[in-house]
Amino acid sequence: MMTLKSLLLSTDEKTVRTLRRVLSDLEIDVEHCRLADDAVRRITRHRYEAIIVDGANAEEAGSVLGAAKAAPVNKRALAIALVEGSVGLKGGFEMGAHFVLHKPFAVERAKASFRAVRALMKRERRLQMRVAVQVPVECFGANRYKATTLDLCEGGMAIRFSGRRAKESPLRFSLALPGASEALEIYGELAWGGSDDSAGVRFKNASNEQRKVLRDWLNSQLPEPEPDDPPVVCRLTDLSLGGCYLTTGSPFPRGTRVTVSIKIADAEFRAAGIVLVAHPEFGMGLEFLQNTPEQREQAHRLITTLRANTEKSPDLHVEPDGLEMSCAEDGGSFQALASEASGGEDTLVELFRRRFEAPVESFLAQMREQREQISS
Repeated sequence: MMTLKSLLLSTDEKTVRTLRRVLSDLEIDVEHCRLADDAVRRITRHRYEAIIVDGANAEEAGSVLGAAKAAPVNKRALAIALVEGSVGLKGGFEMGAHFVLHKPFAVERAKASFRAVRALMKRERRLQMRVAVQVPVECFGANRYKATTLDLCEGGMAIRFSGRRAKESPLRFSLALPGASEALEIYGELAWGGSDDSAGVRFKNASNEQRKVLRDWLNSQLPEPEPDDPPVVCRLTDLSLGGCYLTTGSPFPRGTRVTVSIKIADAEFRAAGIVLVAHPEFGMGLEFLQNTPEQREQAHRLITTLRANTEKSPDLHVEPDGLEMSCAEDGGSFQALASEASGGEDTLVELFRRRFEAPVESFLAQMREQREQISS
């Protein structure tokens, strides 16, 4: 089993000692740098699952996170900023971080936050773990194309076109995985083009069932498949047809794609979502993706059941499915992705979108006020 690796830039000895202890307990290796130039050199040469920067020097922290995004080997590394309370979430996001933690932090509080970070680090590594395999692929758009896979991972594949090369995107792909009873049908977009007839494909809007088929097949090809961390247990405080707010000591970073499962009495709700707001050590706000009429009806039934069972707490778990990189790199693209999910205005989700950088106390007060207006 490969060890998770992190790079830490900080000159604060207390912060370094605390993080070394926390990350060691979570089986995450730490490479410590005191100088930004040293950190950038390492980022260009070695792969890390997480880049952690002390925001005491915002310019240096931002330059290191920018270097990580520019380095092919680390462009999908999880970016974490450690900031003083005066800098806040907004300042950490402006540095280019996916996740912001406030200093100073105690060992147990930091460990709670990094449990979710570790689960996402492992999930991201699994998404990128490629298996070399050659199987025929049919590609369907306005035209029909034939290709062969070069390699495959949960997030996409490399293919080589046979004959005419597709220039349109997205496409529907049909591929027969060795040993599978039927072909996998999945949508994807062309992410890059090689100098010959090869191309990269990023899977798009894959269903839970499609993800499971891919995950199970890839695990069958690995000598020692790495298990995911257990789901994060949360408490539901606010729910709408388009999203929910959950309290937890281990929230996932903003931009994390998740699968949320809520069960109470005879009602069960399971949906894909994306984290729009993350409050370290407190909670997170999710918007539901693939917001179909059936899913909205399911959410409506769940809300009705919750109101009829106010004395019971629902069984609720959240698992990470990967990181939407445009969250930190391009706020517009991320907002567009979230907006596509909603079928009309949703005041809770709109709050998540507009106020994700607000201080926790201010955000919670506004959410509480909104809740009281709805219930009155």
